[in-house]
Amino acid sequence: MLRLPVITLRETLLQKVCFRKPSVIDCSVNQVTLRNLSTSQAVHRAAGGCQEDALTQEYDAIIIGAGHNGLTASAYLQKAGLKTLVLERRHVIGGAAVTEEIVPGFKFSRCSYVLSLLRPEIYEELELKKHGLRVHVRPAGAYAPLLGESAGLSRPTSLLLSSNAKNTYDQIAQFSEKDAKEYFVYSEIIEGIGAAIGPLLDSPPVDLSSLGDGSFKDRMEMWPAIKTLLKTGSQIGKNLPMFYELLTAPVAKILDRWFESEPLKAILATDCITGAMVSPQTPGAGYVLLHHVMGEIEGVKHAWAFPEGGMGGVSQSIANAAQSYGATIMTEKPVDTIMLDSDQKACGVVLEDGTEIRSKMVLSNATARITYLNLTPQEALPKEFIQDVQAIDYTSPVTKINVALDRLPNFKADPNLASGVPGAHHTSTIHLNCESMDRITASYEPCTRGEIYHRPMIEMCIPSSLDRTIAPEGCHVATLFTQYTPYHLANGEKWDERKMNEYADMVFDNIEDYCPGFKSSVVGRDILPPPELERIFGLTGGNIFHGAMSLDQIYFGRPVTSAASYRSPVEGLYLCGSGAHPGGGVMGAPGRNAARLASKDLEKRGKRR
Repeated sequence: MLRLPVITLRETLLQKVCFRKPSVIDCSVNQVTLRNLSTSQAVHRAAGGCQEDALTQEYDAIIIGAGHNGLTASAYLQKAGLKTLVLERRHVIGGAAVTEEIVPGFKFSRCSYVLSLLRPEIYEELELKKHGLRVHVRPAGAYAPLLGESAGLSRPTSLLLSSNAKNTYDQIAQFSEKDAKEYFVYSEIIEGIGAAIGPLLDSPPVDLSSLGDGSFKDRMEMWPAIKTLLKTGSQIGKNLPMFYELLTAPVAKILDRWFESEPLKAILATDCITGAMVSPQTPGAGYVLLHHVMGEIEGVKHAWAFPEGGMGGVSQSIANAAQSYGATIMTEKPVDTIMLDSDQKACGVVLEDGTEIRSKMVLSNATARITYLNLTPQEALPKEFIQDVQAIDYTSPVTKINVALDRLPNFKADPNLASGVPGAHHTSTIHLNCESMDRITASYEPCTRGEIYHRPMIEMCIPSSLDRTIAPEGCHVATLFTQYTPYHLANGEKWDERKMNEYADMVFDNIEDYCPGFKSSVVGRDILPPPELERIFGLTGGNIFHGAMSLDQIYFGRPVTSAASYRSPVEGLYLCGSGAHPGGGVMGAPGRNAARLASKDLEKRGKRR
C-alpha cells in the first residue's frame, strides 16, 4: 500500500491521474486553498472590490457562518427586506455541505455527502433549481456485499435494497421469504411515522419556559407549535407504540422482533447509528432512523441523491438565492466576539482583526458551545444556562475519508460489467463490515475505551457513479463514512499524521477484502477524524449533527430546554444551525425557522428598516 500524507500531492501521485485541466492550488501544511471552485468564486464576486465598504455598513442581521443553514437564514431574511451580511471563517462557503478539490481533478464532498432531508419548502420558496441546484437521484438505497466466511455462506453474496419493489423483495428473499414480506410492512410503518413528524421540522418547538412562566400573550404565541404537536400525535395514531419504542428501546430489540436475517437487520440498524456514538444495543437510538426517512427529492418521497458538483452545489444554490435578493456573503472573515450594547442586547460582531460591524440582531450558524461559550460575553449569560451548554453531548465516533480513484471499484460479490458502466449497487450507500448487528457492536465497544476495532463500520458512496462532473474521465470519487473512532485515543495517542494514515490503511485493507484492487486504485485521500472535523469545520467534538440527536437533545431539549426556540438569553442573538431544532442533516430547517422567528421579533421591536 502506498502510504500517502493526509492532504498532500506528490509528483508520482499526480502522474497517475488522467487529468483534464488541473486546478490552480496553493498547498500549505494541512490546508489546501482552492482558486477555481464555484463555491469560492461566487462568494468573492459577491464581496468583489467593495469589501471595505461592506464592513463599514450597518445591517439588520449578521449571520456568523456560511453553512447551509446560515445561508438559508440569510436568504429568508434578505427576502423579507432585511439587510443581511454573512461572515464565513473559511475560504469557501457551505460549512459541512461543501465541495473541495483536494486532489486536482477530483471534487470531494468533504463532510456531508448525500442529499434527501432538504425541506421541500426551501427548495420551492428559494427556487433552488433556478439558482443552479441539480441532483442525480439514486436508483438504489443500500448495498451490503457479504464476506462468505463471516456470513456463513459458501461464496460472497450481497443484499441490495432499491426503489424497485420486486427486486428488493427478491434480494431479501434469498435470505428469508418471511423477511421479504415483513420488510414492506415495516417500511410503511416507519415512513408513516416519519411523515407524521415532518411538520414538526418546519416550525419552532413548544417553548417550555413560555408555557410555564410566560405571559398570556407568550402562551398564545405557542399555540401554533402546540397545534402542530397535537396534529403529529393524531397522525401517528395506531403507530404510537412503535414510535415510543423507537425513542426508548434498543434498535436491536425492534429489528430482532421484525426480522430473522442478519444482513437485513444490520443494514437497517446503520440508519439508527450513523454519526452517533451508540450501538444497535443502545436504548433510544431509533430517532435517527426516523430522521433518515423524512426526506424527499424533487417530489419523490424517501429518495436520496447526489447533488451535481458535490454537496457544495446545495450551498451554492442557496447562496445564489440569497445574493439574488441582495444579501452580502464574505469569506475569510472569522468572528471573534458578539457585541452587546449597554442594555446587553446583541448589536453586531467584532472580527478577529478587530473590525466592528454593527447590526440589529445576530444569528449564529456555529455550534451552541462555540456561540455561547466562545463568542458571547459570559457576563451576559445566566450561570445555569452556561452550565447547560457545557453539558451538551458532542461525542462523535466518525472519521470521514475522501478518496480519489483511478477506476471504478469492483466488488467480489457483484463484479463490474465489461462495459465499465456503474451498476445500481455503485450508486447506493455501500455497507461494509455489516454482516450482522453483532459485528457492528464489536466495532463500537472498543471506542468507548478510546480504542479502534480492526474491522470498523464503513459506509462507502461513489457519487461519481452518477455525477461525472466531479472526477476525470475513467476515474472516480469515493466517500468513506467510518465509525467507531474516538476523539480521545487511549494510552495518550494523538490523531497525528502517522495515526491518521495508519487508520486509513486499515480501512483500505478492510475494503480490499470486499473489493480487490481498491488499494492499488487510490490516487489520493483526505482523512478527517473527529479532531480534524472540529478544527477545519468548527464541528465541536467532530459531531456532524452539532450535538448528539439523543432523546434529551431533540425538540424542546435542543440545544437546551431554556433556549429551544432559537432565541438565546441575549436579546437579538439567535442560534440558526444544526445545534437548534430540528437538528443535523442537510435540511435547512433550523436556518429557515430561526430567520422567520428573528424577523418577527425585529418587527415587534419596531426596528425594521
